Amino acid sequence: MQTNSAASTTTLKPVHEHTQRLSYADTDPAGILYYATWFPRMEALQTEWLLLNGFRQDTLLERFGWWTVSRATHCDYLQAARLFEEITIELRVGEIGNCSVRFDFQMWRRSDQTLVATASNWLVTVSPEQKAIRLPEVFRTFLESSAAQ
Repeated sequence: MQTNSAASTTTLKPVHEHTQRLSYADTDPAGILYYATWFPRMEALQTEWLLLNGFRQDTLLERFGWWTVSRATHCDYLQAARLFEEITIELRVGEIGNCSVRFDFQMWRRSDQTLVATASNWLVTVSPEQKAIRLPEVFRTFLESSAAQ
C-alpha cells in the first residue's frame, strides 16, 4: 500500500475510525465523490476523537487557556469513490512537534478494502491572542500516549 510521506503512519493503529455511506450530496453529477467532501469528514472524526478524550474544542480556552487551529491540510486522491459506497475513515496521530500535531487519515472503500485517499491536518495550539504556543503538557502527554498504543 503506497501513501505519501505526510500520511505514512499506516503501520500505526488508528486511534479512531468511522464508516459512512456516501450520499448524493457528497458527489458530483457523475456520482463520483466531490473532492472537498473529505475535509469536513476528516475534521468531524478528529473533533469527535478529541471530544471523547476530554478535549472539547469549544471549552479548551476556558478550561486550559489555549485552543487549537488548523494550520494546513493535504489530501491525496488515489481512487474514485462513488455514490452509496461505504467508506471507513481512519485517524492516526502523526508527527508531534513543538506547537503542533499532524493528524493522518486514510479513507478505505469497505467493499474491496481499497485505499481511496490519504490526508493530513496540522493543528497548532494557540493562546487567546491567536499566537502559536508550545503544546501544553496535558495535550502532548495525551497525544504521545495515543500514538504509542
